[in-house]
Amino acid sequence: MSRYQVVGIGNAIVDVLSHSDDRFLDHMGIEKGIMQLIERERAEVLYAAMRERVEAPGGSVANTLAGLGNLGLTTAFIGRVRDDALGRFYAASMATEGTDFVNPPVAGGELPTSRSMIFVTEDGERSMNTYLGISAELGPEDVDEGVTGAAEMLFLEGYLFDKDKGKEAFLKAARSARAGGGKAGIALSDPFCVDRHRESFLGLIRGELDYVIGNAHEWTSLYQTEDLEAALARARAECPLVVCTRSGADVVLIRGEERVEAPVTRVVPVDATGAGDQFAAGFLYGMMTGDDLYRAGRMGCIAAAEVIGHFGARPEGDIQALFRAQGLV
Repeated sequence: MSRYQVVGIGNAIVDVLSHSDDRFLDHMGIEKGIMQLIERERAEVLYAAMRERVEAPGGSVANTLAGLGNLGLTTAFIGRVRDDALGRFYAASMATEGTDFVNPPVAGGELPTSRSMIFVTEDGERSMNTYLGISAELGPEDVDEGVTGAAEMLFLEGYLFDKDKGKEAFLKAARSARAGGGKAGIALSDPFCVDRHRESFLGLIRGELDYVIGNAHEWTSLYQTEDLEAALARARAECPLVVCTRSGADVVLIRGEERVEAPVTRVVPVDATGAGDQFAAGFLYGMMTGDDLYRAGRMGCIAAAEVIGHFGARPEGDIQALFRAQGLV
């Protein structure tokens, strides 16, 4: 039996959340609703400007692993933090929530632990300002093949494609997972990230992965077309399992000749932070426990709706109970 059911690799980022309004965003020069990479000085300015800060371990794949832990799966996270106050907080918090933090905090690192200042407006939109710090330095030396090679499922975070050694780490992890009989996949993460690294993403998808999750903007960016169906047709030809979320519309899941559309669960948004991450958690749980595309898609939508309904990027309720109420377990 595998030591871990799901192993994730991604940015280890401390999320710092605060409520704000559109006027504040305009005043601070923050573009609403997207993730922006910022430098250390800008991070300090924004941190000082936040009201009633809430800190939590974050990062896209780390949030997904927290959701899978909530659902009872055994998980591990491969990420990079510094041996500073935020780094120790991050590693301890992940362990407390049930996910093994495989790599110990780095002593004496030049860059500090990564953090993201997230401003949440009344409509639930989150504007993320991320200082990557040491997490972006993750490389193949951080990947323990004893961990990835024994994983039933490997989940990668597209954001880490910003550096060559991140790409090398992904290749090493994906190949070891598949060699050990597991499945490897990725979340495309961001249309701008896709645009920066299109050829690398396409090479990974065509030969190294079993599934890819992305939203409509990410898929059309990847294939440089405004026609989503054309993008999905190309993806289907290149990837065994394609998942496309569509911001309030049904989720499209394609595997070979099979195509299903899973309806989203509509809720009044409180905070959209982590919606995509928890969709991935529900979807991966569904695939791990049954391999039925429609069921996995519905689980993803239900998990996403739960996290949208409260402040913060990780589940607060009993997601299994929500699945049972819909007859999915």
